[in-house]
Amino acid sequence: MRVILFNIGDFPIRSYGLIVGIAILLGLGVAYFLARGTKYQNHVLNMITYIILGAIVGARLWEVFFFQFGYYSKHWLEAIAIWQGGLSIQGGLVGGFIAGAIYARVQRISFWEFADITAPAIVLSQSVGRIACFLNGDAFGSPTGSNFGLVYPPGTIAYETYGSQPLWPAEIWEGQWDLVIFALLIILKNKQWPKGFLFLIYNILYALGRFMLEYLRGDTPRYALGWTAAQWTSFGIVAVSILLIGYFTMKEKRQKEATSLTEH
Repeated sequence: MRVILFNIGDFPIRSYGLIVGIAILLGLGVAYFLARGTKYQNHVLNMITYIILGAIVGARLWEVFFFQFGYYSKHWLEAIAIWQGGLSIQGGLVGGFIAGAIYARVQRISFWEFADITAPAIVLSQSVGRIACFLNGDAFGSPTGSNFGLVYPPGTIAYETYGSQPLWPAEIWEGQWDLVIFALLIILKNKQWPKGFLFLIYNILYALGRFMLEYLRGDTPRYALGWTAAQWTSFGIVAVSILLIGYFTMKEKRQKEATSLTEH
């Protein structure tokens, strides 16, 4: 766990920024590979700038309004200071997806088909990104109350919050869960599914894992039902995704029935 990996002269190379950059490049490369032989491959490279901008805006808005509103409501000028930290992965995903949907509409391509292709790459990037959280000492768990757990060094947010107490490895387990989702999506993509299915399954699986792991987190406030903002976000994502899967499944069924009647 090292917030600053090394220095180039007087310039510090922070682990968080470096690993997140690697995660983006890795995800971009995998998405480009998965889109081979389709009309969407070139759009992977063309879309990435808009996705990153949308993700940064969404991640910051989520952090300010849903995760740390109590603080930022009293320090509004700091709300734009993203260089001081404070980005929500869930908000980043929502912002990136909205930017992707706008791009797809402008370019007149199917957002859902494109999202199905790139879903494995997205969750793989998330997995690598959690390594950044681990090295930075954020997204940490609550005290385990035993000798088991991660002990963060001085200089990390986790140490400032809990000292040298062993904490649940919430960010490590989330990264591992993301790898499981990646493998499942790669397996599922070999079969024909309704449009949007793979992307929505990714959303459901990630949200369910995040919901459960939030019970171990020790860095976010709790609200109604004792749930964190991430749990409420996850609940909404699962509900909307299930409804959309039902809608797309029924839509495809009606289209097949209509085609069958036309042929006869």
